Amino acid sequence: MRAPLDLVDHLIATALRSLQWLMLPLVVLLFLQWPLRDLVRSHSREANDLGQWIFALYVAASVTAATRARTHLAADMVARRYNVALRALLVRCGAALGLVPWALLVLVAGKNLVVSSLVSLEAFPDTYNPGYFIIKLALWVLAGLVLAQALLDIARARPEAAP
Repeated sequence: MRAPLDLVDHLIATALRSLQWLMLPLVVLLFLQWPLRDLVRSHSREANDLGQWIFALYVAASVTAATRARTHLAADMVARRYNVALRALLVRCGAALGLVPWALLVLVAGKNLVVSSLVSLEAFPDTYNPGYFIIKLALWVLAGLVLAQALLDIARARPEAAP
């Protein structure tokens, strides 16, 4: 049986591996949008709407993916000179004091927005195409992944794991 931290790590990794493939349909939809509008003269708005919710989910996952890969922008020019233990402490403090409160705020403050959109299965306001609620749900996906990764970083940050 997996330890709880390993299970959380595995769930985050699985979600990110699954959501990374959204880039392929997104690129296809972006490519098809102009030919659909200019040549076919139909379905470009549907392609745009579908692309919007795919993009929202992709971006929600990419923030956590960049954090896990340690490839996001970071102000570490000075911190590179710190010893490994201090950098690990900074990772834990940053997650505890910055990421966890932010993610909780987004989850709590966005509750009415996300829940009402989900309950009504909100459609796009200008086209009435289904799926607009997915864009709002992506807000919770983003905050949930950031929160889970931050808690994992707090629990696991050891000197050898620091960037």
